[in-house]
Amino acid sequence: MINFSPVDYTIIVVYLIAVAVFGIVSSGKQKNVKDYFLGSKNIPWWAACFSVVATETSTLTFISIPGLAYITNMNFLQLALGFLIGRIVVAIVFIPRYYSGNLETAYSFLGHRFGEPMRKYASVTFILLRIFADGVRLFTTAIPIKFITGLGYFECIIIVGVITVIYSYIGGIRAVIWTDVIQMFIYTFGALASMIVIFNMLPNGWSDVTAFAAPGDKFQIFNLKLPDNLLLFFTGGYGLIGGLIGGAFLAMASHGTDQLIVQRLLTCKDKRSSQKAVVMSGVIVIIQFAIFLVIGIMLYALYQGADFKNLAVNGQNLTKSDEIFPMFIVQSLPVGLAGLVVAGLLSASMSTLSSTFNSLASTTILDLFKGRKFIQSEKDELKYSKLATIFWAVVIMGTGLLFQSETNPAVDFALKIQSLIYGGLLGVFLLGIISKKAQLREAVVSYTFAIVILSLLFILPKFGLIPALTLTWFTFFGVVITFIVAYVTMTMRRIDV
Repeated sequence: MINFSPVDYTIIVVYLIAVAVFGIVSSGKQKNVKDYFLGSKNIPWWAACFSVVATETSTLTFISIPGLAYITNMNFLQLALGFLIGRIVVAIVFIPRYYSGNLETAYSFLGHRFGEPMRKYASVTFILLRIFADGVRLFTTAIPIKFITGLGYFECIIIVGVITVIYSYIGGIRAVIWTDVIQMFIYTFGALASMIVIFNMLPNGWSDVTAFAAPGDKFQIFNLKLPDNLLLFFTGGYGLIGGLIGGAFLAMASHGTDQLIVQRLLTCKDKRSSQKAVVMSGVIVIIQFAIFLVIGIMLYALYQGADFKNLAVNGQNLTKSDEIFPMFIVQSLPVGLAGLVVAGLLSASMSTLSSTFNSLASTTILDLFKGRKFIQSEKDELKYSKLATIFWAVVIMGTGLLFQSETNPAVDFALKIQSLIYGGLLGVFLLGIISKKAQLREAVVSYTFAIVILSLLFILPKFGLIPALTLTWFTFFGVVITFIVAYVTMTMRRIDV
C-alpha cells in the first residue's frame, strides 16, 4: 500500500516550482557564453565542490546504491576510495594545464595538443556518452515517481526533464551550480531522515541490522580475497586492487576529461580554488556512498533478508534491486517526510540533468560550432547555446525511455557505459601530456581502437560469448589499449619515414 498523502504531493510540487524559481533568480543576466557556460569564472570553490558532488551523485546513488548493498555488501566503497586517489591526480596533473591554457572546455586541451580534429572527435564521443549514460539516470528517477503517481514512465520523465531545462535554459551554469548546492543538502537530509525512520522501525534497532548483516558479511568494505585465476581477477566482482586502481582511473577520466565535471572546475577563479573543489568533492562522495550503502543494509534487516523479487508495490513484485528504496519511501515514510525524501531524490536527478544539458550545449557550441558562419557575434553564441540546451534536453528525455528492460543495478550499467569512452579519452589526454612525439594520427587511431575494443567487452558478454569485465577495469584497460596502439602507430610512422 502506498502511504503518500496530499501533503507529500504538495511538498513535491512546491519544491519543483521553488527550485526552478531559485535557479532563475540566482543566475543573474548572461551577456555572453563565458557567463552562460563558465559563470564569469567567479564561483566560490566550495560551491563548485558541492556542485561536483551533486552532479555525480544523481538518482543512481540515491536508489541504486542502497539496492546494490541490499543484494551484495559494502565492497563498492573500495571504488569510492579509488575515486579520491584519482581526484588528487586530477588536481596535480590536469587542473594546472586547464588554467595555464585559459581553456573553455575539457576538449580544448586536445585541440591545443593534437589539433582541432581531435578536439571535435572527442567532443562528439562525449556527447554520445552523455546521451546514453544520463538516459539511464533519468529513467532511474522515473521509478519512484511511477510508484507514487501511477503515471507511465513517459510522463514521469517529461515532468523531471521539463522543470530542469527551464532553469538550465534561462540561468546557465550559474543557475545550475547554485541549485546544485541546495539540492545536495536536500537529498542528504532525505537520506539521513530515511535512516532514522528505518532504525525506529526495527524492533531491536541496530542489533537487528547487525544480526541480519553478519551471516552475509554485508558490512565488508575491503575484499582482500585473491581470485583463483587471472580471469576472475578481472571479471569476479569488486576487489580491493580493482576498486582502488579502477576507481582512480575512472575518477581521473570523469573529473579530468569529462566536460560534465570539468566545466564546474573551470568556473573557479583560479587553479588553487579548482584543486580544493575537486579533492574535497572526493572526501564528501566517500561519506555519501557510505550513507547510501548503510541504508541498503538497514533495509535488508527491515525486510528480514527477503529476496527483493518477493517484495511488492501495489500487488506487483519488484523486478530490480533499484526499486527497493523507492518502495520503502512510498510505503513506509511518514506523511510529510515521504514528500521531502522524494524531493531529495528529484534533487539528485535534476542536479545531474541540469549539468548534462549545460555541458552538452557548451561542447556543441564551443567545440563543434564556434566560428561557423551562422555564429557571428557573442549574441549569436549565447542564442544558439540556449537553443542547444533545449535540444539536448529533448534528446536525453527520449533516451531515458530506452532502458526500461535493463534489470542490472543501474549504477553499474551507467558507469560501464561511461567507461566505454572514458578509457580512450583519459588515454589520449595522458598521451598528450606524457609523450611529446605523439601526433594527431596516433591520438585518433588509439582513441578509436580503445572505444571499439571496450565496446566489444561490454556487448559480447550480453550474448554469453565472453565473461563480463568488472566495471572497475574498463577505464584502466582503455588507457592501456590507447598507449599500446599509439606507440605501435608511432613505430610504424618512423618505419615509413
